[in-house]
Amino acid sequence: MLLEDKVAVIHGGGGSIGGAAARVFAREGARLFLAGRSLPRLEAAASAARELGASVDIAVVDAMDQAAVDRHVDEVTDAAGRIDIALNAVGFDHVQGLPIAETSLADYLHPVTGYLQTNFVTAKAVSRPMLAQGGGVILTISTPGARLTGSGLIGNAAQSAGLEGFSRALAGELGPSGVRVVCVRPHAMADAYDTSYTGEMFGRIAAAGGIGRDEWLAGLAGTTLLGRLPSLAEVAEYLAFAASDRARSMTGVISNLTAGALVD
Repeated sequence: MLLEDKVAVIHGGGGSIGGAAARVFAREGARLFLAGRSLPRLEAAASAARELGASVDIAVVDAMDQAAVDRHVDEVTDAAGRIDIALNAVGFDHVQGLPIAETSLADYLHPVTGYLQTNFVTAKAVSRPMLAQGGGVILTISTPGARLTGSGLIGNAAQSAGLEGFSRALAGELGPSGVRVVCVRPHAMADAYDTSYTGEMFGRIAAAGGIGRDEWLAGLAGTTLLGRLPSLAEVAEYLAFAASDRARSMTGVISNLTAGALVD
């Protein structure tokens, strides 16, 4: 198994990506600690992972709060002795699809400050035990907005480009101590829309263009080289590989899982 005897913390563990990653990490032998703000969603994710044989602990934690995340990390290390993998899969609704003239400063900054804050908070917390033990993997999630252009993308673009820059810089800082940082950049995932904020967000964008969400998604899939969007399972499988020792020479990378919407 790819992650046998690894200890993994997933912030946003009750969300679509976090829950999918938890299931794959469980199948691959990891001990899981899921953190998030919704207890029912954490319980559902934990139940699915336990059915695959994993040991799973859950905790209600605000991943924007440094003190709360630090306390949880201390609890994990007290219980498990180490942290080998930390995934930040936190996501939240934000404004997309509007031109700059119709976007407020607050709406522009909301994803920028939010995503950069939570990733800073969680990475700072988990880096303490990882540096002490001389190894570990920090996983971050970006979007194609880091490389795209066009109307309605300014907040998402700034957030994603900033997170990718943060991940590269963090890899350079922590690499000499054996800690890897991998940023994964998937496209929109069609099977996440009914279980995440993206369903409502993309529905608003589609409605603004006078079309239905399914039609809008089909158009988005048509912009990829593969003619389809990635799935949650595909992204989760890659996260497990990136976190495993099979990828131990991989760090400072932005992994392109856009199905060919972007070409490196």
